[in-house]
Formats: sequence, C-alpha cells, structure tokens
Amino acid sequence: MEAKKKYAVLLCAEDSEYVKNEYGGYLKVFMGLLEEEGEEWDAYRVARGEFPADGDVESYDGFVISGSCSDAHGDEDWIKKLIEFVRRLNARKKKLLGVCFGHQIIGRALGGNTGRAFKGWDIGVTPLHLSSSLSNFFSPLDVPPQLSVIECHRDEVLELPPFVEVLARSEKTGIEMFKCDDHIMGIQGHPEYTKGILLHLVDRLLDSNLIEKSHAENVKKELNEREPDREAWERLCRVFLKGKLPQ
Repeated sequence: MEAKKKYAVLLCAEDSEYVKNEYGGYLKVFMGLLEEEGEEWDAYRVARGEFPADGDVESYDGFVISGSCSDAHGDEDWIKKLIEFVRRLNARKKKLLGVCFGHQIIGRALGGNTGRAFKGWDIGVTPLHLSSSLSNFFSPLDVPPQLSVIECHRDEVLELPPFVEVLARSEKTGIEMFKCDDHIMGIQGHPEYTKGILLHLVDRLLDSNLIEKSHAENVKKELNEREPDREAWERLCRVFLKGKLPQ
C-alpha cells in the first residue's frame, strides 16, 4: 500500500476570528487550494516558534510558507529561524512554496533583498504577466501569458541573486513570482485567498489606519468587477508542489 503524501504549512500569522469561523483557520484555507484525497496536512505555527523537528523534515513531501502581518526584512528571532529553516530545506532540495510573506522570506533566504514596495500597497485582483519560461515549466497546463491573483502587500522582493529565475511581474511589482531550480517557488500574491478573506483584511487595514478610506472603497469597488484565476492557480500550485497534474 502506497504511503500517504505528507505536507506542512508553516503559518506565519495567527488565524483571525473571521478565518476561523468561516474556513476553520488558515491551514484549511491552504488545504482548500492544494489538498487532494489521501494526503496528510500538518500546520506549524512558526511565528510562535513551532518548527518541524529536524528528524521529521524528510517525512514531508513538501512545505508551504504562508503570509504574515510581519515584515520579511525584520529581525525577530522566529524570522531568523525561519530563514535558516528555508536554507536547510533548499540544501535538501525539498519542495517549497512561499506565498506573499513566504515568497519574500524565501527570496531573502536565497540571498535576495526585501523591503517596502516602491509603489506602495497592492491590494485587489492583480493581473500578472508571465514569462515564457513559466509556460515551459508548466507546459502540461497550457498556462496563458497573463493570470490574475488576489494581492494584499506593501513589501516586496526587491532583488534576487542570478541563479533565481523571475517568472512573473505586474505593473506595480517587478518580482511577482520566482523559482529556484525545480524545488522552490515564490508567489507574491495569494492564490489561496477568497474575495471574502480580502474584504475582511481591507476592513482590518482601514481600522488600523494602515490605508485610507478612499483606498478601501476603491478596492471594494474593483473587487466587484474583477475575478482571480482561482482554478488556474490551484492547478499550477498543485503541479509545482506535487510534480503531477491534479486528479
């Protein structure tokens, strides 16, 4: 009997009450995007200092690093520990997918630079322009030259070392996606998000005075007019993480 595939999500933020009530927590949100029948999914709350034991790493077929309200260029102990953990996963050639903060942390761990985005907040449904090499990498999927994804970030990967390949850009962000060999991929956007999650985040940002009321209203208006390419992202992320077309 074939052993179950095992995956771990490294959670870099606490579950909001909204996400807990509506989705059962961020682990379930990621499982909604990535999980297939017969798999085992675990969560490690790395922002609390919970990491997989070194002896358990090999039991996992892949890892996912979530978004966060923290800065990827910060120096908190757990962030420094996460960067070292990413470097160990890279040395072992473990499959690793980073989303938003996770994308930035991986970029930093590989030797790149992160910081505040040159063009400020990007919140909404953003069209990404995909490189021809991305289409080749995911050739079985017949990926179009443009895909839209939900975004909510004010930081970005500013620079990557030459051995890391940029796969996508947008009008606001030069490094929207990247890959390192065939085992690491970063996505600045949130393919796992629903519009409901983003609307809740917009309200939280507004309540915290991190964005202006006019900005929040514009985001909500645009969300009524645009749709993310959720199904395409689901297939792309599953193919990357598992090396096969989804069933």
